Amino acid sequence: MRIFSSIAVLAAACALSPVGTMSPASAASLLDYVGECVPFARAASGIQIYGDAWTWWDQADGKYRRGDTPRVGSVIVFAKTSRLPLGHVAVISRVVTSRVVMVTHANWSRMNGERGHAEQDVTLTDVSRDNDWSEVQVWYRDRDGLGTTTYPVYGFIYGTPEAKQIAKARPASELTGDDPDYVGAMIDVYAR
Repeated sequence: MRIFSSIAVLAAACALSPVGTMSPASAASLLDYVGECVPFARAASGIQIYGDAWTWWDQADGKYRRGDTPRVGSVIVFAKTSRLPLGHVAVISRVVTSRVVMVTHANWSRMNGERGHAEQDVTLTDVSRDNDWSEVQVWYRDRDGLGTTTYPVYGFIYGTPEAKQIAKARPASELTGDDPDYVGAMIDVYAR
């Protein structure tokens, strides 16, 4: 009986995995990647942390600087919640205002009916009461606008010079586009 329950758990895990999963290193471009957010964030930022997304914050302690101010190239770490049982990590691609940024990340919105795809320059806004980036809302392609769910965030992990060298192995255009929609980002955030 134990063997059958193990097989059932493995089958369920495989069913939840995105179709066409590949490593970011094997993708022609980071933006072609389909898979989980952790390997994507590691490849895009150069920050070499492994394990579930929500564990990155504690793992970074003593290895990388951490803080509550978004910077291009830093990784924002979402806490584990019932909606995000493994947390989430995304890389800051643009700072628009002190409360609005854009992120490039993987495995958030559904695209072509499946999760896992990379998305570039996605609007994310600080909705925390103290303006400290402890709670955010994220733009969803599914809804074609800013989502209404508020997610708790631990903060930002800043890369070391070595991490930045790893990230520079990819073209800068993979982290941010040539012409992100700043106006759309601001409308999404402030016209609700």
